[in-house]
Amino acid sequence: MSTTATITQPPAITAENVLRLFPEVNTSLIGGTHNSARSGDDLEGYDEEQIRLMDEVCIVLDEDDIPIGSASKKVCHLMENIDQGLLHRAFSVFLFDSRNRLLLQQRASEKITFPDMWTNTCCSHPLGIPGETGVGLEASVQGVRRAAQRKLGHELGIKADQVPLDKFQFLTRIHYKSASDGKWGEHEIDYILFIKANVDLDVNPNEVRDSRYVSQDDLKAMFNDKSLKFTPWFKLICESMLYEWWSHLDSGLEKYLGETEIRRML
Repeated sequence: MSTTATITQPPAITAENVLRLFPEVNTSLIGGTHNSARSGDDLEGYDEEQIRLMDEVCIVLDEDDIPIGSASKKVCHLMENIDQGLLHRAFSVFLFDSRNRLLLQQRASEKITFPDMWTNTCCSHPLGIPGETGVGLEASVQGVRRAAQRKLGHELGIKADQVPLDKFQFLTRIHYKSASDGKWGEHEIDYILFIKANVDLDVNPNEVRDSRYVSQDDLKAMFNDKSLKFTPWFKLICESMLYEWWSHLDSGLEKYLGETEIRRML
């Protein structure tokens, strides 16, 4: 006798049902009130600075990348919410030097999600603040550029004048979901940005454990090193389009820029 298991998918998150499903979401995109990340015991025992950053306000989205509210970084990264479909906006920066080497970082041990893993230059979120919350693709890309410039300074000490907003090139968006552990994870629409610049680093050790510039061959060798761990979004991007984009960095990249469709990698 066989049995059939029924898998119930969570409902699509919309502006109409988001508050019913997630009472901690604020339907205001900018401003409004949010519960402190310190409420409850989810963050007990973590690094104090990383706990503080969990109060940052992320942009809550529907599956078409339309902002429908805002919520704390903590709320957006709890797997209990992710498993019910809560989705937010993010970005991934790939910074290349004049030799076309890609700058990688190893996330700090203090990080609450995906600690000690190697990833692309900078990965974070535009916030529910003026200038970073965009509606419509053009405004959203500009908001993500501002957030990228801000976080490159915070994590790697890169000064804004070395990474001007108009030098960030937008390629595409990926929609993915991944667990970090049983409690935390990611469910994001992630904007992919390329920038070519020679920069000075002043690494924030609370954010970044290590950094290095790599060629394509260097990166492939790192993936073959079983002692190294990589963030899931970085692996997804590497396994799909990164090397092709990278090979066209100086010639032909234009044909890959500005994709309007969201790449679903779920």
